[in-house]
Amino acid sequence: MNDLLAALGDAIGADNVLVGRSDLERYETDGRQHAGRALAVVRPATTSGVSAILRLAAQHGVAVIAQGARTGLVGAGLADDRGEMLVLSLERLSRVIEIDAANRSVTAEGGALLSTINAAAHEDGLFFPIDLGADPSVGGMIAANTGGARFLRYGDVRRNLLGLEIVLADGAGTVLELGGALWKNNVGVDLKQLVAGTSGAFGVVTRATLALQPRPAAQVTALVALRRADAATGLAALLEAHFGTLITAFEGMSANALAAAFAHVPRLRNPFPGPIPPYAVLIELSSGPVLGEDALEHALGEALAGLIDDAGSAIIDVAVDRRDALWAIRHAIPEGLRASGQVIACDIALRRGDVMRFRDEVAAGVAARWPGLAVCDFGHIGDGGLHFNLVWPGTAGALDPAVGEAVRDYVFATVVEEFGGSFSAEHGIGPRNIKHYARFVPEGVRRVSGQIQRLLAPQGLGRVDFGSTSI
Repeated sequence: MNDLLAALGDAIGADNVLVGRSDLERYETDGRQHAGRALAVVRPATTSGVSAILRLAAQHGVAVIAQGARTGLVGAGLADDRGEMLVLSLERLSRVIEIDAANRSVTAEGGALLSTINAAAHEDGLFFPIDLGADPSVGGMIAANTGGARFLRYGDVRRNLLGLEIVLADGAGTVLELGGALWKNNVGVDLKQLVAGTSGAFGVVTRATLALQPRPAAQVTALVALRRADAATGLAALLEAHFGTLITAFEGMSANALAAAFAHVPRLRNPFPGPIPPYAVLIELSSGPVLGEDALEHALGEALAGLIDDAGSAIIDVAVDRRDALWAIRHAIPEGLRASGQVIACDIALRRGDVMRFRDEVAAGVAARWPGLAVCDFGHIGDGGLHFNLVWPGTAGALDPAVGEAVRDYVFATVVEEFGGSFSAEHGIGPRNIKHYARFVPEGVRRVSGQIQRLLAPQGLGRVDFGSTSI
């Protein structure tokens, strides 16, 4: 390996080839604390540097894994524990190259952070509308095809991806430009969309052009306390009929999830005078300056007041605010769950009308099989997304890992086989859930996906094999 490390140093500078144990440690964990051991970490600052790394690694038979901001939740950006993989960090390839206000687009390097893009676009009244609780890189967002809390209005990364530059894992480090800055371009196969959502398995995204949106001038939120969770489905339909695309987000939160946030995040307060409701929905409306926040708040208040006045209404209470005060409750839930105990996270998607039926059925199944677990679900129910998370209380001692796997197997099997849903709504495929990919994705789809992967990236990149047949 000394020959490889020396060649890498010649290509990108010896200071950017890290081999010391203390230097490597921060590249070996992510948001879920998956552990891994890297052979070395390389930090290129140019596309040509990325190309040279992939070419040299192929010549020496060394596997490479691309790494962005280490905010992933499925372990896709980490080396395994053998100490034989080369981690290619994009942290130096992180410039915002251009904000094109007239075209409403941004071109940025693969390691540029979401926060950096939004800071650069702010002066022109624009933003990239992927709302997350983390600060991922451009390449990471494309690799996971992430969505976030405002998917309902703006869609996922794929919907906002105009073009990208990728270095293929083909042994030669081939550089391809796919798409560009055009919003409309229908000249053939849209190859850039083959890259989105593939967990970086085809190559390293070194640059991308993304569509921007006008930053809302007016934004109002309401937290609606419900007597019954299933009332959220009808509420969503009624409000969409009334407000249309002014609805930016529609987030559901169970009583257990809210309780964990209020108990473990001191900065929060319960906006309702009574106890924590059985279920709550966070609704956000936003618009340009033509309406203004007074008009939005008045319209939302009137719509909800009319529902409360209906006989037999499921609405207990409503808290209305502007901007981010109520969002703080929603964003604090993951922190509250982690502080409560060991989290078994299931990122799933269903048809919107199935979300509440799934909650009831699987919560009952979990209670019967694993009575010590607390169902603490929350998420983007307006688009069918649900973080069906379960918590093993910290006071109950360590959770047997086999139990965690059995719970996921049960939840995912129910999602896919009984409800026709997805076991990975937006976190992507990685080592943490590749066995579920092999189990639930049809053999024919896996075969074709693997053929495409081997065509574009015969050397392989990362730890995901889309042709996988092993469960």
